[in-house]
Amino acid sequence: MHIRRQFRATRARSTRTGHPCDSHSSHHFRSSCASRRLLHLWGTLLAIGGLLISACSMGSSTTSASRAEVSALAALPKATPAALAPYYGQKLKWRGCGAPGFQCATLKAPLDYAKPASGDISLAVTRKKATGPGKRLGSLLVNPGGPGGSATAYLQSYAGVGYPKEVRSRYDMVAVDPRGVAGSEPIECLTGREMDAYTQTDLTPDNRREKGQLVDAVKEFTEGCGRRSARVLRHVSTVEAARDMDILRGVLGDEKLTYVGASYGTFLGATYAGLYPDRVGRLVLDGAMDPSLPARRMNEDQTAGFETAFRAFAKDCVRRSDCPLGDVRTTPDQVGKNLRAFFRQLDAAPIEADDPDGRKLGESLATMGVITAMYDEAAWPRLREALTSAMKNKDGAGLLALADTYYERGLDGRYANLMSANAAVNCLDSPAAFSSPEALEEALPSFEKASPVFGETLAWASLNCTYWPVHPTGEPHRIEAKGAAPIVVVGTSRDPATPYAWSQSLAAQLSSATLLTYDGDGHTAYGRGSSCIDSTLNRYLLAGTPPPQGKRCSAT
Repeated sequence: MHIRRQFRATRARSTRTGHPCDSHSSHHFRSSCASRRLLHLWGTLLAIGGLLISACSMGSSTTSASRAEVSALAALPKATPAALAPYYGQKLKWRGCGAPGFQCATLKAPLDYAKPASGDISLAVTRKKATGPGKRLGSLLVNPGGPGGSATAYLQSYAGVGYPKEVRSRYDMVAVDPRGVAGSEPIECLTGREMDAYTQTDLTPDNRREKGQLVDAVKEFTEGCGRRSARVLRHVSTVEAARDMDILRGVLGDEKLTYVGASYGTFLGATYAGLYPDRVGRLVLDGAMDPSLPARRMNEDQTAGFETAFRAFAKDCVRRSDCPLGDVRTTPDQVGKNLRAFFRQLDAAPIEADDPDGRKLGESLATMGVITAMYDEAAWPRLREALTSAMKNKDGAGLLALADTYYERGLDGRYANLMSANAAVNCLDSPAAFSSPEALEEALPSFEKASPVFGETLAWASLNCTYWPVHPTGEPHRIEAKGAAPIVVVGTSRDPATPYAWSQSLAAQLSSATLLTYDGDGHTAYGRGSSCIDSTLNRYLLAGTPPPQGKRCSAT
C-alpha cells in the first residue's frame, strides 16, 4: 500500500519497476500512456504495504471472543475542550511543495491528548484546490491505508490527479500523513542495511535454530523502534490520528468531514465516525476492516483471503502460454503445490537477483513478491513474467522488485518508514496476536488449512507485536457511530487483504451505513474500472445520495 510526498514519489519511481510507459511497469502511474485501470493499480500499490501485517497483529488474544463481549467505541463530548481550542484556531501557512498544483503546510496537534500542554506533534498536510466548474463542496480528505502509507504522497501521485474529474472539480483534495508516518514525525526502527536483513528473515523456520533467528530478528526490530522513536512511539494510535483529522477539519473550516479511506483507512475513517458522529459528512470506506474481530479470527480470515486471490490467479495463469506453474490441465491445488515447491527450493538455495547490494532472492522475499501481486489482477502479467524468470532462468530480479515495492525500498537501499509505522500503530491499537512463539506454533495448522500457499508465512508474520516495547492502549471493539449521517462501506467479493465479510460486518455495525458490493478481484473498488461503482460513489460524494441497501456492481 507507496510513495511519500515528493520525496516518496521519487523513491517509488526509483524501484526496479521499469520505464513509466513500459508494458510491464503496471504499478507506476502514467500520463497519456496509462489507462485509468493502471492508474488505480498504482494507487493500490501505494496502499498495500502494511495491511498484511496490520491485520495479522490486531486483536486481543489468540482465542475467539464473541461479538457480544466486544464493547462499542464511545463518542467524545460534542464541545471542544478548552485546552484544544488553540489547535482548532491555528492558521495553516500554505506553500508550494514541488508538486505542480499542490500546496503543503504543517498542522500542529497535541502529542498527548490527555496532556495537551505537554508538547506538540507536527503533521504534514497537502492539498489541491477545487478546479471547478461548479460550486465548491468543501474539503475531501483521503487516506490510502497501511497503517503507514503516506496520505500526502498518495494525494499528490494518485488521488489528486486520478480521482474522477467531477469530484476533483468540486472539492479541495486534502491529505494529512498520520502521526508517525512519512512527513509527520516518522517512526524509525532500523537502518537500510538492517532492514535488508530483516526482510530476508526466514518466515518458515524449519528447526530450533531458525526459530531463534526469527525471534531475534523481531526483537532487534522492536528494540530499534524503542531506541529511535521513543518520543512518539506511545502516541501513534488510530484514535489519536482520528482526533488529528478533526483538528484539520476545523482548521480547514469544514463543518463536517468528507472522507475517502481505503483499506486501513476505513478503520481510521470509522474510528472518526465513532468519536465524532455529529461531524460526519460523506464518508466512503473502501475495502473495510472489521474492528471487532479478535486476532485469531482476523488472521485466519486474511490468510484465507490471500488463498482465494491466489486461486483466482492460478485459474487465470494456466490459461496463459507464459504461465510457469502449469497448463490448462493443471488444477489450482497443483499450481499451489508447484509454487510451494519453488519456495522450498529458494529456502534451501536463494538465487541471484542482479541486486547492486548483493541481495539474493530467498523464500521470504519471493513470497512477499507473490503476495504483492495478489492485491490487483492487473499485476498478474508481471507476476507471471517474474516467476518465469526466477523458475526457469534462475533470475530473481522480478520477484525482488515486487517485494521491494511492498516494503518501499528504493534502489538507493533506503526504506520508507512504512513497516516501522505499521508495527507502531498496530501494536498500540491492540495487544499482540500471540503471547509467544509457542502459542503461534499451536495455531499453525489452522493457518496452513486456510492457505496451503501462504499460511505458514502469514502466521509467523504476526509475531511482530509480541515483544513490543510499549503497552497497547486499544482493543478490539465495535463502531456504531449512532447519529452519523449516511456512510457508504464498499466491499470487494474476492478482496485478498480485507475479506468481503469484514465490509459486511462494519456496515452492520455502523448505524447509518450502506454496503455497496463490487463483484470482482483485487483490493478495494473505487476507480478499479467499474462504471457502476464509480458513478455510485461519485453521486454520493457530489449529491450526498447513498446507494440503496444491497446494491451490487460488476467489473464493467
